Amino acid sequence: MGMNTNDNQFKQWEVFIQPRSGAPYEHAGSLHASDQQMALQNARDVYARRSEGRSIWVVPTVSIAATKPEDEAEFFDPAGDKLYRTPNFYKMPKGTTGL
Repeated sequence: MGMNTNDNQFKQWEVFIQPRSGAPYEHAGSLHASDQQMALQNARDVYARRSEGRSIWVVPTVSIAATKPEDEAEFFDPAGDKLYRTPNFYKMPKGTTGL
């Protein structure tokens, strides 16, 4: 009878750190924790032990929606066939200049 090691693991969390006030958050890595508080403490200990960040976000990995590699072409393909998404039929008002 084999034992599944995943059954004993805590939930996986993604860690995002804001390096300084006003800066965008950056993905720092992943960790396992039993709950949000433990995830925040572990993130601080692992990813911000040298005062690298001003703020930390932890998000359960299962809560992140992501595109799949096989959907890349369709998902990111420019919408050239959808003329309504471009300002082709818009007339600039008199007295304004276009960029």
